[in-house]
Amino acid sequence: MRNALIGIVVLCLAGPVFGQTANSPQPNTAVSPDDQYILGPDSLPQPGVPQGEVKELEPFTSKIYPGFQHKWWLYIPAQYDGKKPIALMVFQDGAAFVKRDGKFPVPVVLDNLIAKKELPVMAAIFINPGVPYDNPTQRTEQRSFEYDTLSPQYARFLLEEVIPQARKEVKITDDPNGRGIAGSSSGGICAFTVAWQRPKAFRKVFSAVGSFVNIRGGGVYPDLIRQSPKKPIRAFLQDGVNDALGGPFVGLNWPEGNRHMTAALAFKGYDYQFVMGTGVHSYKHAAALFPDAMRWLWRDYPR
Repeated sequence: MRNALIGIVVLCLAGPVFGQTANSPQPNTAVSPDDQYILGPDSLPQPGVPQGEVKELEPFTSKIYPGFQHKWWLYIPAQYDGKKPIALMVFQDGAAFVKRDGKFPVPVVLDNLIAKKELPVMAAIFINPGVPYDNPTQRTEQRSFEYDTLSPQYARFLLEEVIPQARKEVKITDDPNGRGIAGSSSGGICAFTVAWQRPKAFRKVFSAVGSFVNIRGGGVYPDLIRQSPKKPIRAFLQDGVNDALGGPFVGLNWPEGNRHMTAALAFKGYDYQFVMGTGVHSYKHAAALFPDAMRWLWRDYPR
């Protein structure tokens, strides 16, 4: 696994060449540094691998986020026999991760790695940010409020409302080492916040292009990590040197935020991995390395 991750880092830093020669004019076609990142075999359906069930569940009334409903799905692995509790992963912006034919096909990865016993048997919750009950298409700041806020509110939402509903469908372990949480962009900082606020409930974090910047104060994390007692959190962080957003986010530096995070994690002796590629603010790079990241995060959990 260590060699595999080293290989990932080398690959990610070896970006494509974008120059043209003066004597060889070329069409003005846009090229993204993300074009080099492609899904590997672990992210594609494989013959003979049993597929887990993906169920879309009914939204429920939230007391923690009153007036909002959350669309969500539950993955139950084919190997689940109902006899004992199993591990859990939670994915923010669930619709981006739940499709087997999507750009970040988490259920396919889980199918393949569980079948090879490279992951424990685990369920997965995929949950979207809240939308207003009375007008689900209304654009609001609810996603940022839920994901970028550095408080225990979203962790409470998962622990007091979402997981109890999921437990009506599948037995989930109470072991915090058997629970992981993942997300991209604001969902990435949200994943870290949940583990930071509730390390007795979640201890594994996967963050893609995490927004460790001052949207709602997230830039304080590096100093907070350095000043606080070490927590039993294992984290895998990914970003790209071309990660940036415009509009109201101009001036916020995602790569710098992630570098400061990992420097603080290293200073305190955390168990972490950080992969910096050449990509932009997307999850294409993260999707390509996700299977190896999951192997690393869950490397010592009982099968």
